[in-house]
Parts: sequence; C-alpha cells; structure tokens
Amino acid sequence: MQEKKVAVIMGSDSDMPVVKKTIDKLNSFGIKTEAHIMSAHRTPNLAADFAKNAKSNGFGVIIAAAGMAAHLAGVIAAHTTLPVIGIPIKSTLQGLDALLSTVQMPPGIPVATVGINCAENAAILAIQMLAIENSDLALKLSETKESLQNGVALKDKNLQKTLSL
Repeated sequence: MQEKKVAVIMGSDSDMPVVKKTIDKLNSFGIKTEAHIMSAHRTPNLAADFAKNAKSNGFGVIIAAAGMAAHLAGVIAAHTTLPVIGIPIKSTLQGLDALLSTVQMPPGIPVATVGINCAENAAILAIQMLAIENSDLALKLSETKESLQNGVALKDKNLQKTLSL
C-alpha cells in the first residue's frame, strides 16, 4: 500500500509563517507533503478541482489555512470525502473571524478545526488520521506523546527541587 500524502493549502503566501510549522511537523514524521496557495474567493475552481482529485492523487488528509473570511477549508471540504483540517489564521479580530468561518460549517460538510494559528496541532491531527491505518506512524505518535509526558515530569521534578530549597 502506498503511503498517503498530506496536502497543505493556504489562502495566501502571508499564511506561510504559521503554515511552516505544519509542514515541519509533518516532515519530522516522514510524511510526504505538498503545499499550495489557493483562494476560496479568487481561485475557487482551482480549489474545487484540487479537492475533487485529491484522493486519486494519493492524499489522505487536506489541511487548509486561511484568515479573515476563512472559507477555504469549507470550500475544499465541500468537494472531497477526505478529512479536512482547518487552521484559522490570526489577522483581523484577533483571528476570531477566521475561527468562526472555519468551524461553523453546515451539516454534512465538516471541517476539523484547530485553534487560531495552531499549525502544529493540525499536523498532529493529520498524523493521527493517517496512523489509523499505519502502525509505524502510530508508534511514532506514541513515542512523541511519551516524550511530552517525560518533559512535563522533568519540569515538575525541577520545580519541586526549587521549592524545597
């Protein structure tokens, strides 16, 4: 079975500083990633065509990042059966407008939405989705979560030492 890729679509090149965290995290897990700039409003046909053909082009998950009237994830979700993860990008209104545009989808067109600018969580969620059918990814995720736990335990241990002085 060929490993599935993750598409990372951003509405503008100005989203790249946030989206780079998604791409970096996916790459750290060895996941093949393609990044593109598409607009729900300026290139709606391009976004729809990409989404319609994503599954046959080897993608397993699509991540869409956009700010302001962040309709990109919803437009993509309307044209595919693949899971779509939305990253609301902070721009105007502290990103609340993008968050609401991404998360408030009508029945039948879900978009899994992470927090404002939470690009790394979008990557982890995509990895978890792919790990359902990929035991190697599942193992890497388990190791990552164990590392997070160990990091917190070490910080607590250091805190306890500081408090007991």
